[in-house]
Amino acid sequence: MALDTHQQFLQSLQRAKRPVILLSENANADDFVSAFSVATLLAKLDKPVEVVSSGGRIPKSIEFAPLQSPVKGDLPNIRKLTIHVDAKDSKVDELSYDVVDGELRIHLLPKSGNWNEEHVRISTDQYKYDLIISIGARELEAFGSIYKRYADFFFNTPIVNIDHHPSNEHFGQLNMVDINAVACSEVCHDLFKQLDESMLDQNVATLLLTGMIYKTKSFRSEKVSPKTLKTAGELISRGADRENIVKHLYKTRSVETLRLWGRALARLKSDPEHSLIWTLLTRQDFTNAGSDESALENVIEELITTSPDSKVAAVFYEGTDDTMHVMLHAAKPHDALFLGAPFNASGTREEAKLRLKEKDVVHAERKVITHLRKQIKELAI
Repeated sequence: MALDTHQQFLQSLQRAKRPVILLSENANADDFVSAFSVATLLAKLDKPVEVVSSGGRIPKSIEFAPLQSPVKGDLPNIRKLTIHVDAKDSKVDELSYDVVDGELRIHLLPKSGNWNEEHVRISTDQYKYDLIISIGARELEAFGSIYKRYADFFFNTPIVNIDHHPSNEHFGQLNMVDINAVACSEVCHDLFKQLDESMLDQNVATLLLTGMIYKTKSFRSEKVSPKTLKTAGELISRGADRENIVKHLYKTRSVETLRLWGRALARLKSDPEHSLIWTLLTRQDFTNAGSDESALENVIEELITTSPDSKVAAVFYEGTDDTMHVMLHAAKPHDALFLGAPFNASGTREEAKLRLKEKDVVHAERKVITHLRKQIKELAI
């Protein structure tokens, strides 16, 4: 009898000697808490636990949760390269190396005789990790610089793909994609429940409820189903403190975040005709506020709250990589990914991130707002 997906997942974990949990470059709070819940499962199976995201940073809003390990921004020492030299007849007298124009040069001097190409062989070991557990990524390109740098690793390593977005490309050998779930954390809850309900202890319950509350805006999203509410109730019964989670996600704001809010609200612009609202932030605004890009999700949330009649909200800001970025939020009937398609949009129908190679944030504003107005107008016809 064929194994179901949950049994296949458990079997994949049991067989793996060194799995790695990978998150997308634009991983959100739900992705991170889901990753740490799976990390808990790995720890209980006596597996090494590593969480990696090219974005690197854990959102400050979830630092209160029982997080399991630091998040790495890269896959260091992923594969060893070995140079074999036949030294039977010519023993090594001296070994040295240097780096010239980014090229590593290894120098060997024999005690006697000499070497040529026939005496040298190069080999590579297997990859350090033997299983990829992907959480929240719609496609391989979502892993950003990690995928670009280690493409062969992705194509030569089994992938378990955990997600809930309809746009997921099912790129894994095992795809645990539930489009009826509101969050990756809900998918993980169902997974744990099928495998072993005892895994849903207080810490795991807190992580999963945090992800669900974050993804549903405290259960105000139109995607919330009776099953979602039942799952939330079960997690609360297992010890997750809903009030504490809501407090940290929505009611506790740092002074730095409030300063950034102030700058964003001071530059607030709106277009009632197109149900559009937006604002601009420069690198100097982040510096003056003592904040960073991790506060932007709170800023977009504040814009939506400030103007509930707007269907599309955008935050334009200068990135640290000499490009202009936009956080775009869209409510039905609009689709953030569709609206932002010409600008390298990534994310979901509700929230997408755009990247533009413009000179400054004002040029980016003009270009994107003109496009949004045109698309919104065409949709209304």
